[in-house]
Amino acid sequence: MNVKVIESEDGSEVTIQVSGRFDFSCYQQFVDGYQDYLKGEKRFVVDLNETEYMDSSAMGMLLRLRDHSARDGGDVALINANESVLEILKIANFNRLFAIAGMD
Repeated sequence: MNVKVIESEDGSEVTIQVSGRFDFSCYQQFVDGYQDYLKGEKRFVVDLNETEYMDSSAMGMLLRLRDHSARDGGDVALINANESVLEILKIANFNRLFAIAGMD
């Protein structure tokens, strides 16, 4: 499990890349990826391109990120999820809470 954080050149956006299993084992790395930014300061993108699996604790981490993120209920996008991760997000109705690329 690996979490990598990349801030955009203009400083307005932070991308958190999650590879391997997105579960409780990466909790501290994931939280460290956003907690140093002031609440509402940045737009966050979670890149799931290399995420093989996610569980309910990962969904909880995404909800915490949403609470920490920008204005009016959050500014978080989920991108590059594979079919199995998209299915998990769909079943949990996360498309109502997040902008999810690839989900109709």
